[in-house]
Amino acid sequence: MELLRRPRRTRVSASIRDMVAENHLSVNDFIFPMFVQESSGIKIEIKSMPGIYRFSLDTLLEELKEVVDLGIKSICLFPNYPESKKDKYGSESLLPETLYLRCLSAIKEKFPQLAIMTDVALDPYSSDGHDGVVENGKILNDITVDILVKMAVAQAKAGADIIGPSDMMDGRVGAIRKGLDAEGFTDISIMSYTAKYASAFYGPFRDALDSAPKFGDKKTYQMNPANVKEALLEAELDYAEGADILMVKPAFSYLDVIKSLKDNFNIPISAYNVSGEYAMIKAASQNGWIDGEKAMLEMLISMKRAGADIILSYFAKEVALLLQK
Repeated sequence: MELLRRPRRTRVSASIRDMVAENHLSVNDFIFPMFVQESSGIKIEIKSMPGIYRFSLDTLLEELKEVVDLGIKSICLFPNYPESKKDKYGSESLLPETLYLRCLSAIKEKFPQLAIMTDVALDPYSSDGHDGVVENGKILNDITVDILVKMAVAQAKAGADIIGPSDMMDGRVGAIRKGLDAEGFTDISIMSYTAKYASAFYGPFRDALDSAPKFGDKKTYQMNPANVKEALLEAELDYAEGADILMVKPAFSYLDVIKSLKDNFNIPISAYNVSGEYAMIKAASQNGWIDGEKAMLEMLISMKRAGADIILSYFAKEVALLLQK
């Protein structure tokens, strides 16, 4: 055959394939989600997320030494609170001595170089298990936003570098930006959960936080998985309200949404490789159905290929170890 173009020429060896690869994974791409609970000396594996743990503050600080040594530069911290500390308004989230704020301060003191992303939503603190205040079965948007602003400011005071409103209430990005700026926190970034879908892939995360809704679901505020134009609307609003980074959650089933945001907005796009996506690969790998390492890398590079600049992933430590080899 007389062929001028033979695309296979750039696939003939690993060296050449690596040379012409269009996308690459770097430890700098990742934010590592982690979980903290009260008590001490605690390191409990989350049954539905093999290799991921809930830590008490003391063991969390020990774990972070390893995380930092691997070159991971950012974490996102989530708290697990007992039911006794939850109420309708998430009041625990604003107490100066609450676990979460103490953790942020302790981490920032011991690891000042580590960028700490926080979670801003009511569900870890809510007796109803929802991301907002509930009244007669309805999630109240504006009252919730007022609380979220106070929560964001409290987290900034405790040492947060990136505020992550994960609640999907309307107008919360602008309100949080205004609240942070009024307190002098003009350098604190907002990574908005811009397109957060009402997904079936959150189950293991809710196991980790014991934060499943006590009734109903989250479909009146999280997005319909059928919609992508709606994600562009949400992104336009968050961008206009001052978001510094736009997130798509989940990631793997929403690669088209990641691409849509990347094509339309000139600010960083992040993707949350959620707990269910992690658990699927872990379970299939443990059963010998797939090569877990190869599947992990393929899943993550697909997010980069779609346009994600940042990936929140429970695989972050595993990838960091692989990249050191």
